[in-house]
Amino acid sequence: MKRRRFRTEKLRKGIYLIPNLCTTASLFLGFFAIIRAAKGEYIPAAWSILLAGLFDMFDGSLARLTRHTSQFGIEYDSLCDLISFGVAPAFLMHQWALHGFGRIGAMAAFLFAACGALRLARFNVQMDKEEAIDFQGLPIPMAAYMLATTIIFYKSIFKHITPIHNEWLIGLTLLLSVLMVSTFCYRSLKHLELKRYMSFALLVSLVSLLVVVATRPQVSLWCFSIAYILSAPIEGLVRLVLRRPAQRRVKNRKEEKLDEKVRLLRSGD
Repeated sequence: MKRRRFRTEKLRKGIYLIPNLCTTASLFLGFFAIIRAAKGEYIPAAWSILLAGLFDMFDGSLARLTRHTSQFGIEYDSLCDLISFGVAPAFLMHQWALHGFGRIGAMAAFLFAACGALRLARFNVQMDKEEAIDFQGLPIPMAAYMLATTIIFYKSIFKHITPIHNEWLIGLTLLLSVLMVSTFCYRSLKHLELKRYMSFALLVSLVSLLVVVATRPQVSLWCFSIAYILSAPIEGLVRLVLRRPAQRRVKNRKEEKLDEKVRLLRSGD
């Protein structure tokens, strides 16, 4: 009995280490991206950030799957995310294009890292409430993905055009910084129960998606990143447009009821 208990406890400790090892791998890839960016190797640095995002996704999934989430894991994951998806992409973007804007470019890169830190701090505080189902504000890994895929897309499409002094790149960095600290509601897939939606059509869709990504990953990953980033503002705009007619209907009904009460009072007199 004692041997079985010892083996069980040892197995639990081993399972508990797996999510943290994935988090450490994500940290290593972010650190590797900074080194590559400092050497001017921007494409390997960008792919390192994308790979770090996969490990970041795995550590959360493994922690929920094995039911070994802890406050230590949450804090460690946030610190690693700040380096891999805050500092690393900001430094990469500055070395690649933003240094051409001088102090403005440096401040734009710093703002991205600072807003990423604020986003992570808000996530840790609200993860049991607002952040339990969906994300409030753009998740920092997706903001880093947008910058990384932009570099890969730009290098594959505009091979002979220098990215320095391109205003849309500094505008993109500032936009992502604002979206991270915004209140837009971004959908989360971490609570999606695939067993309910498993079907042949879904399988065909996933296979088709993998084929599209494998055919032209430089373009497809960039398009997917843009689609996710624009999803929350578009959804918010649609809700606002649909909410106004509903509010007008409620207001009209209240006015009709008020007019009806006034008529009854007058008829009673």
